[in-house]
Amino acid sequence: MTTLTRAEPVEGLEEPRFLGTRRRPPVLGAAVRASVPLVLLAAWWYGAARGAIPSDVLAAPAQVAAALGELTRTGQLADYLLASAHRAGLGVLLGGGLGLLLGVVAGLSALGEELVDPTMQMKRAVPFLALVPLFISWFGVEETFKVVLVAVATAGPMYAYTYLGVRGVDRKVVEAARGFGLKGPGLALGVIVPTALPSILMALRVSLSVALTGLIAAEQIGATEGIGYLVTLSQQYYRNDYMILCVVIYAVLGLAIDLAVRGVERVSMPWRR
Repeated sequence: MTTLTRAEPVEGLEEPRFLGTRRRPPVLGAAVRASVPLVLLAAWWYGAARGAIPSDVLAAPAQVAAALGELTRTGQLADYLLASAHRAGLGVLLGGGLGLLLGVVAGLSALGEELVDPTMQMKRAVPFLALVPLFISWFGVEETFKVVLVAVATAGPMYAYTYLGVRGVDRKVVEAARGFGLKGPGLALGVIVPTALPSILMALRVSLSVALTGLIAAEQIGATEGIGYLVTLSQQYYRNDYMILCVVIYAVLGLAIDLAVRGVERVSMPWRR
């Protein structure tokens, strides 16, 4: 009978330690995230106060805050934000929904890929801003044009990331689900889409960011309200404070989008916390 003995430790090697997960306090994480923007804000304020940054080049934080207060008191800021949110929401819903559907179809089957992928790759190669004159001739300059432009801008990223996510699903997982009797829509919605959820949420984050770019282009043509329209007004009247305010608003919207998607990730994928 063989007796198992404990191996002697090799000279020069240390006993391995347990490398468990160490989570930082949420307050510390939030402070680290906010540190760089706060440093940039402090540098902006200090440079403007010292006169190192001319106001005609970059409006001072006090001027931007005054412009914010002016638009808030008149109620224009709330109206502009609501108008932009309505256009962006409809555009992302249409374009993102279509991109998600086509990405799942192309990723699930070879026939779907052959039918969908070439057209979507051609569409992605065409800058959506190049379609503005064509869309104006088709839809005019009313709300339909703006929503369609945002939808076209968001469909490409949503399709690409969804397609890659579905293609990246482990085939063994799919075969195991089929062994339990799942097939067709049940297999797609119950196994494949949840497994590809990280890529789909990344697609949502990118699509919402691209939607802001499409919104700027759309609202500078034939609009009477919206953040993009405010950018046009600031250019026409040489209001540098309004221009910087619009930049700040878009930056805050981008941060809000990122935080919202991160919240969805924490709820839908608790194992990745």
